[in-house]
Amino acid sequence: MRPASSLFRANRRAILLGSAAGLVFVSLPAPATAQDAASTQLPEITVTAPSPIARHRAPRRAEPAASPSAAAPAPQIAETPQRGVLPIVTDQFATVTVVPNEELRRDGTATLGDLLFAKPGITGSSFAPGGASRPIIRGLDVNRVGIVENGIGNGGVSDLGEDHFVPVDPLAANQVEVLRGPAALRWGSASIGGVVSATNNRIPERLPCGPTPWQTYGTGAASPFPATGCVNVETRSAFSSVDNGIETGVLLDAGAGNFAIHADAYGRRASDYAVPGNPYLNDPSNPGGRQANSSARSFGASVGGSYIFDGGFIGAAITHNNALYHIPGEHGAELNERIDARQTRVNLKGEYRPDTPLIDAVRFWLGVTDYKHHERGLEDADDPASDGIHQTFTDRAQEGRAEVQFTPYNLGFGPITTALGVQASHQDLTAPSPENPGSLYNGLFDPNSNTRVASYVFNEAQLSATTRAQLAGRIEHVRLDGTMPDFPTNFLPNGAPQSGIARNLAFTPISGSIGLLQDLPGDLVGSITGQYVERAPKPAELLSRGSHHATGTFDIGDPNLKIEAAQSIEVGLRRAKGPFRFEATAFYTRFSNFIYRRLTGAFCNDDFASCHVHDHDHDDHGGHDDHGHGHAHHLNLAVYSQRDAIFRGGEFQAQLDIGPMLNGIWGIEGQFDVVRATFTDGTNVP
Repeated sequence: MRPASSLFRANRRAILLGSAAGLVFVSLPAPATAQDAASTQLPEITVTAPSPIARHRAPRRAEPAASPSAAAPAPQIAETPQRGVLPIVTDQFATVTVVPNEELRRDGTATLGDLLFAKPGITGSSFAPGGASRPIIRGLDVNRVGIVENGIGNGGVSDLGEDHFVPVDPLAANQVEVLRGPAALRWGSASIGGVVSATNNRIPERLPCGPTPWQTYGTGAASPFPATGCVNVETRSAFSSVDNGIETGVLLDAGAGNFAIHADAYGRRASDYAVPGNPYLNDPSNPGGRQANSSARSFGASVGGSYIFDGGFIGAAITHNNALYHIPGEHGAELNERIDARQTRVNLKGEYRPDTPLIDAVRFWLGVTDYKHHERGLEDADDPASDGIHQTFTDRAQEGRAEVQFTPYNLGFGPITTALGVQASHQDLTAPSPENPGSLYNGLFDPNSNTRVASYVFNEAQLSATTRAQLAGRIEHVRLDGTMPDFPTNFLPNGAPQSGIARNLAFTPISGSIGLLQDLPGDLVGSITGQYVERAPKPAELLSRGSHHATGTFDIGDPNLKIEAAQSIEVGLRRAKGPFRFEATAFYTRFSNFIYRRLTGAFCNDDFASCHVHDHDHDDHGGHDDHGHGHAHHLNLAVYSQRDAIFRGGEFQAQLDIGPMLNGIWGIEGQFDVVRATFTDGTNVP
């Protein structure tokens, strides 16, 4: 349980002091009253990740031109969301956690895992501070949690290991949304545990000077934008005392006529973070006070632009990220282990809202990713010249997605809205190591590729003024090609010769869901959702057959793994208005053929022939060879296996306004979350 904390929330008209700079509107705050706390209409939260069905305001028809003598209307300034308000989403069938722009600006975190660490039902892997911290949703991570940025998979290989870089930086994000529970129907079977969706303005969807005039109906209205254009500039900076860390970013948005451009650049640096005392009690030579080998630095930049026209936009962006972070721990510090990563992405995105009675909107996303990281370190702790590359991971991926949202049609009981989508992706993975070139067990796996093609449909129906229903389905075909030797049933060498065997595997996951939203008295909204989601095994689960030094394991996949299936039911109750706002959710998920990495109790060096059951003759856990120091590690032998499992739990978060304080409102908030994961025989899921 996480403790409740007091909060101070400034009145929405108060002056906001921070590191943001640009066009600033200031008005003096008015004293808050207790009545304000109860009656103030809270800002609406808009989310886009759970469903392809987007809700838009009804378009305005062109109005006659005003007479010259008519007074010009006062400019409308968008209300700024109240600081500190708990964002509760009540109009989505999935359970959604939102980190809005205002919270992103004040948090100053380097990774998505750190950003979401304190959210209900979510934590982070925290493998390497400032570099590798992937979100864990309801006890599920890596292969079951999808990460997307602006509607396209983020690329990279963070799903292949907890130590890997997540190439999405919160410093450039406008909003982060988290779908907890099975959310694979739109994003793919690899997101059976949930989805983290980050959005930013790298491909502008509107001009920075005002709303885009998407005129679905009606013509003849003049553009409301000034011909001279405008420029908005924002800076974001933060300082951390625990590691003497500093980060800064600059975001620029400009537009004129029908064109909008965006550019951003960021950088951060952190030293080894402070700890009380000596973290290595068995090493008196270490002075303590700092966690050795925990420093990190990263930088990145992006530039993009869009052409905006009546009815939509089309745009593109190119983004580059670099990160160098160290792996903390006694062994990592001794060998100066670190990961040096870089990624380049090119994304395209567009939307068109035609003036037809049949189609509401057509959207598309395209992305191309080139990712590489080196796992570096010393071969001999006593020889600085032995520093080099232990393993290299590369990912070259392409992904495309298109959706068509139809206009609502009436079936007699109420309007129903349908959206269709198609998705395709291709990925080439390699993980070579220079330490044993030509070996059957060189690197984590041999070069392999996978191709995915899918289609999905969402239907939402307004059954009554207070009841909405959703019915959705997805079918996906996955093909994986690579090589993998056969292993003895006990996964220990028996002297038989081994060779790489070509594997051409195919899976067809099928998923479906049904949900109901019900408005209740007292501004309450209840929900119930049932889902059946299938997931195809990932390349690492099928084709691994080598060492992964950063995680300290020798991984063996299983090309005979079956499709993993989850049957889930979730109920929720939410309230987003008034002085008491809360969200409560309970879930129960039963997995058939749950895939997990099982530690066998055996140990290996860099090839399968060295694997053995622990005994006193092989008691060399310290990562040293017979010469005292080195990289002839004692790696844990881990085998991908399948068993049925059950995950159940719940989340609760709440916020209560107490009363006025100075020019704002103060109150209390608290949260609680729990998840219990066991195999069907009652033993714990690792």
